[in-house]
Amino acid sequence: MTSPGITPVMEKTAGTDTGPGGPGGAPARRGPVPVALLRGLAGVAGLVAVLEVLPHTGLVSADYLPPASETVRALWQMLAEQTFWTALGDTLTGWGLGLAIAVVAGVVAGVIIGSVPVLRAVTASTIEFLRPIPSVALIPVAVLLYGTDLRSKLLLVVYASFWQVLVQVLAGMQDVDPVADDTARSYLLGTRGRVRHVMWPTALPYVMTGVRLAATVALILTITAELVIGAPGLGREIAVAQVSGAVPQVYALVLVTGLLGVAVNLLARAVERRALHWHQSVRVEVTA
Repeated sequence: MTSPGITPVMEKTAGTDTGPGGPGGAPARRGPVPVALLRGLAGVAGLVAVLEVLPHTGLVSADYLPPASETVRALWQMLAEQTFWTALGDTLTGWGLGLAIAVVAGVVAGVIIGSVPVLRAVTASTIEFLRPIPSVALIPVAVLLYGTDLRSKLLLVVYASFWQVLVQVLAGMQDVDPVADDTARSYLLGTRGRVRHVMWPTALPYVMTGVRLAATVALILTITAELVIGAPGLGREIAVAQVSGAVPQVYALVLVTGLLGVAVNLLARAVERRALHWHQSVRVEVTA
């Protein structure tokens, strides 16, 4: 079966490729700069140009939307300040720890629940009840329990990210081929052996999809916790800049969080490709 987030691609038979790659199915050589990259850069350049010109047209006040050049200048100044790097480190610490805890807990719980049908049936209603609860609704609870330190941030991040991983792991465990499982049983493989050799290879693509989703959700909740609770990090710096009226600094910090989101997504996809190097979709993507 096809895992979520992975698109099946038909592999060509060797010797039948008559396209630009030449005979024998050899991949076509790419140019020095991919067209997709050029289009992406053109889009970014167009957005920057609009943000630079728009405040000068009078349609938007520069007090609320400064030109892009001022935002870049404010960002450049912040890069020279130790407080910025400290806040960035606090954000990455909360994101990394929360994501790691959520992934480990989600995988372990998913494998245990998914490998025991009775346990899955018993916990299904509880999971469906707890999973839709918004993590931001737990902010008052986190403040009451831990105040504004790192633990309150971790509570929100772990809660939001855990369900992303758990649901995907359960889906992967349910997708195990019953014939393969019965064959493993006929060879007297125990639960540990069946999990390792039958269930885990099937569930791994689902697991990596859950990790990729959880990585993005963890970053969102990290920034949200810092912004609302006042926990140390980029979110709190955004709130402080907004209260003090430093508008260019606000946009500069928002830009940094956006770049962090892009970096997290690229990192998660790189880890996914690394972990699924044996999977058909990844092999085709590499050789395409």
